[in-house]
Amino acid sequence: MATRQERRAFVKLCALLSEVDIHAVGSGLDHTEWARAANLGNLYEQPILAAAAHTLIDLVDQGWTITIDKIGPLLRPPSAYDDRRAEKARIRRQEHVRRDEQLRKPSVRRFVESMERGQRHGDDIVSVFNLMRDGGELADTLASADDPTTAIKPYVQIVDQSTCELTGFRLHDIWRYFRHTWSNAYATVPGRSMPILIRDAATKHHAVVGLAAISSPVVQIAERDTWMGWETDQFLKAVEANPTTEIAQWLANRIQTQIDEIYVTDLVRNGVLEPTGAGTDTTNTVARLKADAERYRQKHHRGSAIRIVRNIESDAWVERAETYLFRSKRSAALAEALEIAECLGQHFEQEATPLAGLKKALDDRKARGQIRRVIRKARGERVGTVIADLTVCGAVAPYNALAAGKLVGALAVSPKVLAAYRAKYARPSEIASAMAGRPIEREARLSFVGTTSLYGTGSSQYNRLFWPANVMGGAADVLMGFHELGRSRSFGTSHFSDETVAALVRLSQLNGSLIRVNSIFGEGVSPRLRKIRLGLAALGWPTNELLKHGRERILYGVPLVKNLREFSLGIAPEPDYLIDPGMEDADHTVATWWLGRWALRRAAQPAVQDAMRSHRLVRPIQHGARVPLPVDDELLLFSAESVLPGS
Repeated sequence: MATRQERRAFVKLCALLSEVDIHAVGSGLDHTEWARAANLGNLYEQPILAAAAHTLIDLVDQGWTITIDKIGPLLRPPSAYDDRRAEKARIRRQEHVRRDEQLRKPSVRRFVESMERGQRHGDDIVSVFNLMRDGGELADTLASADDPTTAIKPYVQIVDQSTCELTGFRLHDIWRYFRHTWSNAYATVPGRSMPILIRDAATKHHAVVGLAAISSPVVQIAERDTWMGWETDQFLKAVEANPTTEIAQWLANRIQTQIDEIYVTDLVRNGVLEPTGAGTDTTNTVARLKADAERYRQKHHRGSAIRIVRNIESDAWVERAETYLFRSKRSAALAEALEIAECLGQHFEQEATPLAGLKKALDDRKARGQIRRVIRKARGERVGTVIADLTVCGAVAPYNALAAGKLVGALAVSPKVLAAYRAKYARPSEIASAMAGRPIEREARLSFVGTTSLYGTGSSQYNRLFWPANVMGGAADVLMGFHELGRSRSFGTSHFSDETVAALVRLSQLNGSLIRVNSIFGEGVSPRLRKIRLGLAALGWPTNELLKHGRERILYGVPLVKNLREFSLGIAPEPDYLIDPGMEDADHTVATWWLGRWALRRAAQPAVQDAMRSHRLVRPIQHGARVPLPVDDELLLFSAESVLPGS
């Protein structure tokens, strides 16, 4: 509980922040200065005040307002913006808080410095500036070329641990540098992640056109799941309207597979399961499993004996399975599977065919509830394997003036990317193998790629982004591209600084929270979100309200197969692709389509030509593909311009 002195200090901070002009904030209020102005004292010794103050400063910086009345401070969320430009400016302010905070870190500045200073490669000094294209040169080349397809030659390069042969830079360092030019902070993504570079073979060092990244998707998005047709109640209604042998057989197989893919040796050894399996008394077995799951969940979250198996590539799946985290997950999953099997199994066993068993189960209210659990489980398992999110997608200057973001979006779902994704992830799944105590390989052929706009007011990049499927080896009369699925709910953590997160985490730990977020893969989604929730709960503040970052995002999705619902759920074993996944020259055909549909039309416009020419690689370098360090840090960088070839 906060002391009287802490409460007075917090009220004083509120009074000072209530006078802030919300139209002048957004670039990151200095937490130290505001703490000093309010005489907060040593915040490390006042964890409650620290968490409250840091959170409040971030919220005010994002447009929340404070009023003081006789009851005390009142906090109000930002008002809705009718002005689209004002809304975009507000969102940029939110994103720039964390981005600028990141760019001020010494390690990031050193990285940017090293890339801009360059290195010797062969007989030349090569810097990241050699991977940028001069806008004037690009404009002149497009205007004078007899064949415009020779002026820009985009191709996909999958980022791995290798080195660029033309520059000597690690591919991931190239990707990371240009990612720092985005409006939001660069962050690694848990789970699957495959960075992609789009480069231009028409330049000496193959300049970077744009970036993309295919990553593990958000698990639950109602608008996406409904559009795909695999939302639980929606799919169950479809099954009731048209039960088929294919679905009945899939359902029966799913139940048995769910049981077979759980490691049980230690459960039998510890008496949780009988040596012959579940035994005849399923109710008692399920009760023991649920108790075991809770016991080991608490052991994991207490954190005093966290066992982390790092050498998972050496078939140490049993050791991983027996960690507290996966012991808890296995017991809970097996309890659920046995409950489902007991209820549904009787219908399939008593009927002559799986289809007859399905129809019988659909007439049983309790069995229908278990079918819903199977559907949810199947979707949860497959969502991270056959579906991915396009978490990074965009072009860099000067190509962005030519709507090259649309090129990047199309190439991000091209045959080369799908083949690379399958090759990369055609290996044992970490979570499934840890659950089974043996290697389990999940499906790695993508059926759908989703993404979101940065702004809820629209996306020029994904809007009207459709192309004939034959540019990727599909049918000429089929259009594929980015369908608008709806709008997402405005929850997130981007409006909280790392300072605030650290203060909230410390408070939750000192408050004796029994739930500990260890940021271990397999523990759960979004560790940052869960940490902030725990901290806000420790403050006693309304968690859901404060996690609303005040924006909506437009959801988009690219279906890659015709049998989207059936393959995504695993009902159909093979994907019926809209494209030819084995096509080798799709980079060229997609680029040709983009040039004709978008780039050349824009290149003929004087305003676009002027926009391209504004990105110069002559001293002083002014180029939109350069990392925009905060103004107060720019002088700290070594002047890389002096080592450019020819300078």
